[in-house]
Amino acid sequence: MHTRRVEYRGYLRDDGLWDIEGELHDSKPHSFEITGEGCWEAGEPVHHMRIRVTLDTSMVVRAIEAVMDSHPHAPCPQAVAPMQRMVGVRMGGGWRRAIEQHLGAIQGCTHLRELLYNMATAAFQTMAEVSFATPDDGRPPPHLGKCLAWDFDGPVTEKVYPLFFRWRPAPDERPHRPQEQAADPAREVPEPR
Repeated sequence: MHTRRVEYRGYLRDDGLWDIEGELHDSKPHSFEITGEGCWEAGEPVHHMRIRVTLDTSMVVRAIEAVMDSHPHAPCPQAVAPMQRMVGVRMGGGWRRAIEQHLGAIQGCTHLRELLYNMATAAFQTMAEVSFATPDDGRPPPHLGKCLAWDFDGPVTEKVYPLFFRWRPAPDERPHRPQEQAADPAREVPEPR
């Protein structure tokens, strides 16, 4: 009774920055009406929204654009301008928390937030040579230990990153948090205590 299509695309730009695009399209296979708002024909989008996020190699948002080609309520487009609050925020640990802080509840649009949540994983895949690279400081790449397949004790880590197979932080070492997210992009990320 409802179809939602979500698609992400990622590109390396000529200037060395990365564009990640997300698109959401909601429609129904039958006509319907939202009282006081309008009628939609079968297949006509009730939501059609797109976001483009421009990132640097540190996965910091340098620019963001959002458009609502179709939306059910007159106030919906007012949620586009607050998207600029995400400029300066790093995609990584805390990304969803930052989205909720800057765009949560009535500050933004549920559907635009949903697109933003998963843009980080699309960016991670798009920027694979950066995301999957072993840091120069001898620590493991940030995705290790975050998924069943990337278990430090698992066969994939043993095969792809043998240096980090069965890796454990030194007892006096702080937890590995390379993608820590600042809640306020203007402030530096505090060190763990």
